[in-house]
Amino acid sequence: MHCSLKGTGGEEEDPPDVLWLRDGIPLQYADTNQFQVHTGSNSWTILSTLSIEKVQLPDMGSYQCAVLLESHQIFSDEGSIQLEGLPHFSVEPHHMSVVANVSLSLSCVAHGPPEPVRVIWLQDGAPLNNLKDPVALSPSTLNLTGLNRTSTFSCEAHNRKGVATSGSGTITVLPLQPQNLRAVEITQTSLRLSWQPGFGGDYPIIRCTVQAKRSGEAFTVGLDKLIHNQNVNIPPASHLIGDLEPHSLYTVRVACHSSQGPSEWSPWVELRTKEGVPENPPVNVTAVLNGTEVQMTWEGPPGRLNGDLQGYLVEYSTPAIQPLVVDTGLDTGFSFNLSVPLSNVSFRVCAYTGAGQGPWTPIQTLTLIPPGPSSPPAFSWHWWYVVMAIAGAVSIAVLMAVYVAKLRRKETRFGEAFEPMMESGELVVRYRARRTYSRRTTEATLNSLGISDELKQKLQDVMVDRHKLTLGKTLGEGEFGSVMEGLLTQEESVLKVAVKTMKIAICTRSEMEDFLREAACMKEFDHPNVMRLLGVCLQTVESEGYPSPVVILPYMKHGDLHSYLLYSRLGDCPVYLPSQMLVKFMTDIARGMEYLSSKNFIHRDLAARNCMLNENMNVCVADFGLSKKIYNGDYYRQGRISKMPVKWIAIESLADRVYTTKSDVWSFGVTMWEIATRGQTPYPGVENSEIYDYLRQGNRLKQPPDCLDCIYSLMFSCWLLSPKDRPSFESLRCELEKALEDLPDPQDPDEILYVNMDESSMELGAVGGRDPIGGPSPFCLKGLDSVTTVEVHHPNRYVLCPQHETNRALSDSLESLEMQVSSSTATLPLHPSCHSTPNPTPAPTPTVELLEDREGSRKMTWQ
Repeated sequence: MHCSLKGTGGEEEDPPDVLWLRDGIPLQYADTNQFQVHTGSNSWTILSTLSIEKVQLPDMGSYQCAVLLESHQIFSDEGSIQLEGLPHFSVEPHHMSVVANVSLSLSCVAHGPPEPVRVIWLQDGAPLNNLKDPVALSPSTLNLTGLNRTSTFSCEAHNRKGVATSGSGTITVLPLQPQNLRAVEITQTSLRLSWQPGFGGDYPIIRCTVQAKRSGEAFTVGLDKLIHNQNVNIPPASHLIGDLEPHSLYTVRVACHSSQGPSEWSPWVELRTKEGVPENPPVNVTAVLNGTEVQMTWEGPPGRLNGDLQGYLVEYSTPAIQPLVVDTGLDTGFSFNLSVPLSNVSFRVCAYTGAGQGPWTPIQTLTLIPPGPSSPPAFSWHWWYVVMAIAGAVSIAVLMAVYVAKLRRKETRFGEAFEPMMESGELVVRYRARRTYSRRTTEATLNSLGISDELKQKLQDVMVDRHKLTLGKTLGEGEFGSVMEGLLTQEESVLKVAVKTMKIAICTRSEMEDFLREAACMKEFDHPNVMRLLGVCLQTVESEGYPSPVVILPYMKHGDLHSYLLYSRLGDCPVYLPSQMLVKFMTDIARGMEYLSSKNFIHRDLAARNCMLNENMNVCVADFGLSKKIYNGDYYRQGRISKMPVKWIAIESLADRVYTTKSDVWSFGVTMWEIATRGQTPYPGVENSEIYDYLRQGNRLKQPPDCLDCIYSLMFSCWLLSPKDRPSFESLRCELEKALEDLPDPQDPDEILYVNMDESSMELGAVGGRDPIGGPSPFCLKGLDSVTTVEVHHPNRYVLCPQHETNRALSDSLESLEMQVSSSTATLPLHPSCHSTPNPTPAPTPTVELLEDREGSRKMTWQ
């Protein structure tokens, strides 16, 4: 497209820049070319050209040139691009399950341009209507009065350009819910159930599942809480549940299966088994004589009563009386008179319920013996002497212990500094060293490294004795060193830690100083989302003339974030990570980086591989080998060439090697993209040497398929060209916390019934990329003056359709059908504009790779 502007002015004045707009939105990264031609001494003409190499759906719209002056704006006439091609679908049939003989509705929505679009419904490949039926006009809804057979539905969309076929959706017919669940036989330990299976359509019921649990358990109880879970072949529709407890409440339910799947569960039905007798006899049975009356007492039976307690039975007898049984009711006591005094009495007790008597207590006998005279025991002086001797010995031992304790406390406090004694006739001095303290070795080791005094002072407070550290297996290796598992012995415990050591092959003094500076840098950090330092120790290497430093860090159970995301997607046992967890990871990193930026630190190597996961699934920002503190000015210039991760580095850092906190914001946006894609490599297919030119052309990372729009908006703001326009970590943290609060509770992946695997996300257009997210349009366009027609075809648009009777009329023009079509024309907007004309839902955009492939294979013609 071309646009020209004529004006007047001297050669010394700079002509204005021509800005191209699409639907009123400036095209910041468009392929434009502008040059100026002087047509006279005081006049000039500006020619501006907009080039679109491969037209795509995002490029459709109204185009206009604008010149922004100090006091007003000048707009050119409008030109537009209108795309035409095969119909595309916004709503397609999808998989679902229904019960037999129930009405349902299916929807199919297809759009042009060109319009109109008409739909033919197919059931198992057979057409259900023709193009002239009212149901054919898109959007189309197919109403089914009842479906008794599992079928596959799809739809064909027709317009002047041809035919497109939607995806297929299978409607699975399941049996109805079982009815009339009841108990036909009840005993003390079993329940016999009967029910009526539901209608299964064309598929007979082959089996049913019976579940039972104790009454009072939650209705959503797990399988481990069920006391019965068994499949039953039918007919007959009955089942016996055994091994139950008497007089207990149970709830049961049933679900039946056909060859297509299970029905819904029937409602829980509560049933009770019959009563039984008590398991145990009463306890603590006693009897005492009060004159001629015997008084008995007892306590209720322990364990299960297996029913409602009705009372107690007491049986007693004497040599002169036959056994008598008395019902005491619910009283736990009974009294009776003896007809013959001083005679022995035998008795026992049992409890009973509505089902009968429980077990009797063992027979007890009350022996009546006349009481005889008794005298108190005489006092014995022998035991008094023994007690006095023991007390005296204990007192002497206590006094000696006190004396020895005072003596040792005095020696401990002052020590035996000098003690004269004679050995071989000479006077010697004995010195007892209780504990030694020496930091001379540590200071000498630090001096041998040749590091600065400031760094040595910082390391003095975190030095750890090497003998307290035990090394284990290697966890990973990096550019400067390796990370090993270790055990740190403390005063009262042993702590599992991660130990970072230097590679001997690359140990130079500067690399060692970088390593120790990282340790001193981490020592100042105190934040739950920033890796903290436990200590530093130095170990001597025989092959080198200086010691090797070892940094002790907290052990992170789940390793680095990138490996965790990658294995959750590609591991042997993939793990479903909900969006809530991914946004939480981003929030944790934002909190850690907010803390670092508040401390005037720049990370310069922020990526998912340099973030660690602890046992609580909290992310900690780590690996500060490239960190620098900003003391002077707003940025730090890297003074040497390093191996830098170019795909994470900001564009200004690649150009000028300038690093600021806004450079870390760019890296944070790439890290968010890594998390959203669950560990994918940024810019796939782009070499490291091509990254700078790729970014200069306005390209950015595309929105992941399942990424929320608000999250991608934050990512995109991190990649703005000007560092000043990028948000701060504080702003990013607030927005992520708000997005996390707005998300619903995580859903169990087992509960997900359907996932649309064919829906593609919006791709970047050839001109200007994807529309900027958020913000109102600065300009409003009025109308369309000229239209350019281009054919665009989506994936799977060309199909080989059966030549059934309903589409034989395709050879004739669809205009001959004399259909009433709405006068409004459907368009495909890419961004909300100032127009008030309603637009249908945007269709998925074909990817650049797919369009290039189709152009190369000559499968379609472009206008």
